[in-house]
Amino acid sequence: MMIESDVFNHKDCVVIMCELTNEESSDMEDIHQRVGSQHSNGGTSPIPKPPSISSKRGADRAEQESYVLWRRPVSTLNYFFQELFIYLKSIPPKLWEHRRYVHLSIFIALVVISLNNLAGPHQQVLSWAQKKFLWCVYWFGLGVLSSIGLGTGLHTFLLYLGPHIASVTLAAYECGGLNFPEPPYPDEIICPDEVDPRWVATLWNIMCKVRLEAMMWGAGTAAGELPPYFMARAARLSGYDPEDEDDLREFEEFQRKRELHPESLTLLDRMKVMVESLVEKVGFFGILACASIPNPLFDLAGITCGHFLVPFWTFFGATLIGKAVIKMMIQQIFVIVAFNEALIAKAVDSLSVVPIVGQLLQEPVMKFFIKQKERFHRKGGDSVDFGGNWIAKAFEIFVVSMIIYFIVSIINSFAQSYHKRLRKLKAQKESKD
Repeated sequence: MMIESDVFNHKDCVVIMCELTNEESSDMEDIHQRVGSQHSNGGTSPIPKPPSISSKRGADRAEQESYVLWRRPVSTLNYFFQELFIYLKSIPPKLWEHRRYVHLSIFIALVVISLNNLAGPHQQVLSWAQKKFLWCVYWFGLGVLSSIGLGTGLHTFLLYLGPHIASVTLAAYECGGLNFPEPPYPDEIICPDEVDPRWVATLWNIMCKVRLEAMMWGAGTAAGELPPYFMARAARLSGYDPEDEDDLREFEEFQRKRELHPESLTLLDRMKVMVESLVEKVGFFGILACASIPNPLFDLAGITCGHFLVPFWTFFGATLIGKAVIKMMIQQIFVIVAFNEALIAKAVDSLSVVPIVGQLLQEPVMKFFIKQKERFHRKGGDSVDFGGNWIAKAFEIFVVSMIIYFIVSIINSFAQSYHKRLRKLKAQKESKD
């Protein structure tokens, strides 16, 4: 950028160069306009506008986002495998860095294997503990998948936990109790021959029956909020460019828009400001309040807490309590009440008043619930054929589609990460030259 000597004095040049070095590219135009207005009274000619780096970054970002399977399938797959190889290659150094935990895990695994191979009365307790542990890991992992990725995660509540709670609720009211035989529960639900008086079909008992699954799923969603928190915290402490992470870049752009152009905030942006203000000012209880309700804007809370250096246990403790206890109780009650037998009957009857498609929907929905109840009363290895019911098939297609979408989003994300890596290497090479 050329600066004529008759326009600026030496002091102005130093100030401008320092500001251009330290400020973000989007602030360069503001600096230029501010200094230009300072010299406009002196009768100098207009200052030539500096080339916008933000436009270059926008072009780079657009090119990066073009690496998706439906646009560039070959290049996207190539970049995906390259990034996957780099990621796998980085695992051994990380394991070596945390070798104490690795050694402890190996020791525990060897102890469990040894106990499994030794006959004795401990086998029954060990088998029960292993089954519970794997069950908890399964739901915890589904919770992580649902939360991680800031909106691109697998929505496992709609696909797994919600249907599981609904199935238990339907079986409880159909069977009159919740003491389902184990096995096959929890993999399959069969009505017990005799109802245990302690497990009659009540709201509280149904909540207790699915409490472990719901809490582990909620704990997984809380753990899924940790990566954005750590990224934002590291960015604040080390000061690296938020362009390195898409989520941090969006957060920085939102902060800049909030400070420079508050009048341009949309309704969604204003809601984000409310969440951010609540988290920043109230602290633990603000995070708890945001995490305790179904809040799609909570994705911003992890970045906000990391950016403002909120202590780890303050953030994670409030998030864990809010998501694994309070929020899960609300969601459980909603699903249990919604799948009450009386409400379902009314909902099926009300389908008849829906114009055009009402009559078409009523019969298959009714057959679906009838077949579902028959499954609860089957004996031994008997199976119930749903008879080609399109509702069951539609739900299966929906689940498979969501899983495929999640896998495709992972492939696209890895490919775009590798493109970003190549762009940085190219920039570093050009700077050296």
